[in-house]
Amino acid sequence: MKEFVYIIKDPVGIHARPAGLLVKKAQEFQSCITVRKGEKSADMKKLFAVMGLSAKCGDEIVVIASGEDENLAVSALEEFIREKF
Repeated sequence: MKEFVYIIKDPVGIHARPAGLLVKKAQEFQSCITVRKGEKSADMKKLFAVMGLSAKCGDEIVVIASGEDENLAVSALEEFIREKF
């Protein structure tokens, strides 16, 4: 299991369009990928689950990958999130 922590910097947070991009990126990997915000967590491969977190600017999220390609998944997702959010 690998994880990283990130604080959302995008002023609008993770709304529908960016959530869709994030889900699409997560679906590239075989590992189980979860995103957690506070007490809530969501399957990062499901759009409505990610949107349901209502991650806003300043919120801390934790991305957790577990599986065969967890190292690659965490590296790629961390880079993607830092670029986009």
